[in-house]
Amino acid sequence: MSPSVPRPAGPFVPEGSVRIFDTTLRDGEQAPGAGLTAAEKLEVARQLVRLKVDVIEAGFPAASPGDFEAVRRIAMETPQDIAVAALARCRDGDPQRAIEAIRVAHRPHLHVFIATSDIHLKHKLRVDRETALTEAVRWVRYGRAELGRDAEIEFSAEDASRTDTDFLLKVYEAVVEAGASTVNVPDTVGYAIPSEFGELTRKVVNLVGNQATVSVHCHNDLGLATANTLAAVQAGARQVEVTINGLGERAGNASLEEVVMALRTRPTQFKSVGSGVQTEHITAASRLVSYLTGFAVQPNKAIVGGNAFAHESGIHQDGVIKHPLTYEIMTPQSIGLSGSQLTIGKLSGRRGLQGKLRELGHDLEGDALDVIYSQAIELADAKKEVTDADLLALVEQRSAEVPASVELVGWSVTSSHGGNATGTVTVAIEGRERATEATGNGPVNALFSAVDEALQPVLGWHPILTEYEIKAVSAGEDAQGQVLVRCRRSSDEGPGALVVSGHGLSTNIIEASLDAYLVATNKLHGAEINGVAVAFANQRTERGLP
Repeated sequence: MSPSVPRPAGPFVPEGSVRIFDTTLRDGEQAPGAGLTAAEKLEVARQLVRLKVDVIEAGFPAASPGDFEAVRRIAMETPQDIAVAALARCRDGDPQRAIEAIRVAHRPHLHVFIATSDIHLKHKLRVDRETALTEAVRWVRYGRAELGRDAEIEFSAEDASRTDTDFLLKVYEAVVEAGASTVNVPDTVGYAIPSEFGELTRKVVNLVGNQATVSVHCHNDLGLATANTLAAVQAGARQVEVTINGLGERAGNASLEEVVMALRTRPTQFKSVGSGVQTEHITAASRLVSYLTGFAVQPNKAIVGGNAFAHESGIHQDGVIKHPLTYEIMTPQSIGLSGSQLTIGKLSGRRGLQGKLRELGHDLEGDALDVIYSQAIELADAKKEVTDADLLALVEQRSAEVPASVELVGWSVTSSHGGNATGTVTVAIEGRERATEATGNGPVNALFSAVDEALQPVLGWHPILTEYEIKAVSAGEDAQGQVLVRCRRSSDEGPGALVVSGHGLSTNIIEASLDAYLVATNKLHGAEINGVAVAFANQRTERGLP
């Protein structure tokens, strides 16, 4: 393979390790209903920095002005030892927008893709193989010229696992000659099984040699995303594209925590190739992503599920007490779990709270610490004890704060046997108060209806509730209740409508419900102001991403 352009300095892969490319903020956010605001994306990116992933794929800048701004802000804030990637289709407009967003990063990483399987070429792109190859080379060469010799240029062949192998290798050879320093092999629809995916990866590794890093991006449609990713590592792949909690389109992506802990727990199976991830921050990252997206982690989820380190069987309990390795192949501490439970009371100090929060994976100081401390002391007055779960809920609630153009001033509700209720709310809409009253089937429905009546004349729309969920943060009759709602605007119709989540937290479940409803309202209003809702609908209509 004789390169036709000056070779890049070489892909950055730490010696003896696999590069961890986290795409939670791009592919993970594509999970229906998992949309994040720019501020929430930045919060997740900061947690990924604490994890010390190698690459943060911050988003798809051409999708919307909001996504562009989120990618740019993450690129500006991320330290120099972590690359910031942006995705772009191989078509005019996308790569330019992506480069504009990541150019400010210490280590910009442009990720361009085009489909290569015959089914995608014929039915989606409606082009022939040679056209796809030409476009792939064109935009890789463009990215290399724009970003320079030392930048990372990655090319993905979408639906690689269903692409004719000879054509696929021809494409990879051409893009490496054009300047790609990483070639990605996506199992876009989760079609592959480990033996065949490992063999395909080995062929790509043998083709590109040391001229480019071979990456893999596996989906979980058959439940094999982690297995396929690990088979590819054994075959020579040195970048894995993963997401926190396995979040992503359809059945999701390969899970960061599963892949990283497999490499760490079974080093002899991977020729001592590990990762630089600081695994003690995994639990905090998992909880943050779960909270902000509203996607609960199933109890039996590997590594981060609530039951992952729980033992109910007497035989298992006896074994773990005698020696944890009898039933635990990794320690809870290795992923950031603490075996202790902290009770916070009225006399607790800020320093003690700060230390406990650090144990739980959150390093807070200054105003942020003061806010959590005040809330924890206030909570201690309302319930018997404040547990680790309560503290995490308070921190997560702070992470999800959004600018409030609609604020709750006060509320009251009366309810009687049979479900009939009358609710009254006073809200301030951009500083002007409105009081309304409505009836409904239960107190929450009545109050939501009253909010709707206050909003409709001013905004021209009101939230439409698409999902409502309540869960207790901890055990006991005085537990905090955490409410999740998902809403769209009443003026938006069809499958492309923007759906956002809102969270509320209180020992009063009615107040938590109202808080969650207004958080969702403010997200929808902010999206309307920034023009994100229209761009989101257009993106969902035309998107075809790896």
